[in-house]
Amino acid sequence: MKLLNSTSFQRMESALYNAEARQRVISNNIANAETPNFKRSELLFEELIADAMGTNSTSSLKGQTTNDRHITINGGKLGLPTSKIVTDTTTAMNSTTNNNVDPDAEMTLLAKNQLNYNLYVQQLNHEFSMMRIAITGGK
Repeated sequence: MKLLNSTSFQRMESALYNAEARQRVISNNIANAETPNFKRSELLFEELIADAMGTNSTSSLKGQTTNDRHITINGGKLGLPTSKIVTDTTTAMNSTTNNNVDPDAEMTLLAKNQLNYNLYVQQLNHEFSMMRIAITGGK
């Protein structure tokens, strides 16, 4: 039985991993808010999901492959995209340190990420609860 290999569990697992990775990236930005010449980083995942699902208006049609030997069309591949860390090297907040970390903005992103993480955990708990009810018959 592959109860935990369903698509919804894989999506939730991927979302949890990316929320945890985003936590590390934001924490690193906050820790280096006073470091000269430090440039903030950002984890991209939702944008890549939107591109993969075709909901982003700038995306183009992508083919889906199920085997590595298949020919890809516009880089299309079946499954979830992996997250990507991007460093913003074009801006500077403080001209004396040439740093671009805004601690208030980073704290806001940290709170948002924590709320998203809690939502993912609640959704997984709900899925497990539903599975338990299905197995035990609600007893």
